[in-house]
Amino acid sequence: MGALTHASLVEYLLEEAYEVAETIEARHPDAELLGELGDVLLQVVLHARLAEERGAFRFDDVARGLRAKMVRRNPHVFRPDGSLQEAFPATVTEIVEKWDAVKRAERPERRDPFEGIPQALPALARAQKSIDRAARAGCRESRPPVEAGPFASEDELGELLLAVVYSAHGSGLDAERALRGAVRRYQEQAPPPAAPG
Repeated sequence: MGALTHASLVEYLLEEAYEVAETIEARHPDAELLGELGDVLLQVVLHARLAEERGAFRFDDVARGLRAKMVRRNPHVFRPDGSLQEAFPATVTEIVEKWDAVKRAERPERRDPFEGIPQALPALARAQKSIDRAARAGCRESRPPVEAGPFASEDELGELLLAVVYSAHGSGLDAERALRGAVRRYQEQAPPPAAPG
């Protein structure tokens, strides 16, 4: 095996994150979640160690940066010194509005609501994140319903999938999580393969 690099570790970081999601969504025991969270933390430690070897930053810098970001981006929760506020906003909408205002202040040059959405996100999750960002930026669009197949092209299929994600967003549902759950149920309920004959 060659030397570890940030690039060579990406697949493991993603795999560990998906294992945490599966553990939570499948309602596995807390002991399993504990182990999976440890595996994600190990990936963070490895990346920080590689950066430290380059003289870029250390794990402590990651932790300090995270603390500062949480305090800065959550003024509804923390005072500037990091202590907790005595009262919190009454609604999730107020919290989201404050969060968005802080992020806009941090990056005033960002005008595109889609900037910062990772290209590597699974397509369904990326579609959902894009629709959410557009709605929060005030770009509310109404998409006409798309009827299900047969499809003449992948473009038609893509439009149907996007319409499903748009509809899920409008209902407050997570399309990516819903599809993962449906696939899990499908796999659990699928009949066993026929015995060789």
